Amino acid sequence: MNFILASGSLRRQELIQRMGIDYQVIVSDFDEDNVPYDGDPESYVKILASEKAKNILSKETSNSFILGADTIVCAQGKILGKPTDREDAFSMMKILQNNTHEVYSGLALIHEEKGIVETVSRKTSVQFSSMSDEEIQTYLDKNEWKDKAGAYGIQGAAGLFIEGIHGDYYNVMGLPLNTLYHILRKHQIIM
Repeated sequence: MNFILASGSLRRQELIQRMGIDYQVIVSDFDEDNVPYDGDPESYVKILASEKAKNILSKETSNSFILGADTIVCAQGKILGKPTDREDAFSMMKILQNNTHEVYSGLALIHEEKGIVETVSRKTSVQFSSMSDEEIQTYLDKNEWKDKAGAYGIQGAAGLFIEGIHGDYYNVMGLPLNTLYHILRKHQIIM
């Protein structure tokens, strides 16, 4: 069985390894800007995950299980993507502090020859405590905000400011393990 993760995310790779799956990585170069946000975060992440998986379909991958994934952070009705710079990251942390926001992950499992196309999404609510500007600047000095939706990773220094979560912790890391486990069992990829 051939299993491909269509993501260069080291966090996703680490989580897939925990599941004991032999896999290879083929990074999708799908441009997320090609998908306009329709106001429905669950639908949006499923489309992004699906397009990332479809992006690496070829003659060589048609007999492989391909997993596409995407994660977004939604706060106060808008998507907080990956910050463009430190100032953008600071603005995002100001929005997140002393508030609850939602993290959505989309998963898409495709196997072209078997006709499998399955997409799901999961939501986790995250509550941040209040943070002073000085605390935000100290956090930003660690540079963990780079290349992370919402300017933070739950497993890093931002964890100091997380009062609680409701939902799957691993979803906030970018790969809802319980959901993925059930999909992989359903398709007999793992037993």
